[in-house]
Amino acid sequence: MVETSNEWIIKRTGISERRILNEDSPAYIMGIEASRKALENANLTAEDIDLIILATESPDYMTPSSACIIQGALGAKNATAFDLNAACTGFIYALVTAQQFIANGMFKHALIIGCEGLSKVTDWKDRNTCVLFGDGAGAVVIGEVDEGYGILNSFLGSDGTAGMNITLPNLHLTEAEKEKRPNGKYNSIWMDGTEVFKFAVKAMSSATLRVLEDLNMTVEDLSYIFPHQANTRIIDGAIKKLGVTDEKLHYVIQKYGNISSASIPVALDEASREGKLKKGDNMVLVGFGGGLTWGSIVIKWAK
Repeated sequence: MVETSNEWIIKRTGISERRILNEDSPAYIMGIEASRKALENANLTAEDIDLIILATESPDYMTPSSACIIQGALGAKNATAFDLNAACTGFIYALVTAQQFIANGMFKHALIIGCEGLSKVTDWKDRNTCVLFGDGAGAVVIGEVDEGYGILNSFLGSDGTAGMNITLPNLHLTEAEKEKRPNGKYNSIWMDGTEVFKFAVKAMSSATLRVLEDLNMTVEDLSYIFPHQANTRIIDGAIKKLGVTDEKLHYVIQKYGNISSASIPVALDEASREGKLKKGDNMVLVGFGGGLTWGSIVIKWAK
């Protein structure tokens, strides 16, 4: 479709394979499956869930929300449900939002989902983006844990002045946005790769240090860092700034590509199922993406 090669893609992005939805399949079916697995892993039923937050930048419908669709499919009749869009940082934003509700006692168990069908908004003739994005979903259930475990600290940031470096038009389309998409697919992701790369490396490293600083912790205290995985060059640049090796990271980008808000929960779930995570492990979840947005969370693993 574009002038490239397998070797070029792997060298520039670290992506070897991706999963793509059938053209007529909605993305929320992945969110339903991820949610069912998360509930099973938490030994809870759908009726135990009080809150569902779904992070996405590629919803199947503007209304009903994907969270409401999944609520209905699961039979989570006791849950409040809504979507949240912070692009690739969406899972971090959703997790921090849910934590507030649980901490103040309004809800007991929250289901947090990152779900993206980015193949539907990819221009397959744009080499800058078409080699990156895949489809996927990941989900977690959170609730109260023993003192000293769970989410220890969080940090969120946004910079709307640089937001037009990554765009995905919906109901408003300017001439400038049309010019960015010469192939005529106007409902597609476009980004200024150079500016996004510089932002992402800085955001990942600074957000990691910021959220640790408040706890008087350093990267040496961490067992793992789970970043949003946009491409391996961004991750490599960030961990070099942090002075850590990739042994503290769990990579999934080589199998799934950039799956935006789903990348962190998919990586977290995979590492957990492989038995890598132990009770008491300290870890940072860190995201960066469109908006521009970024955020980080420190967790002491409680299982």
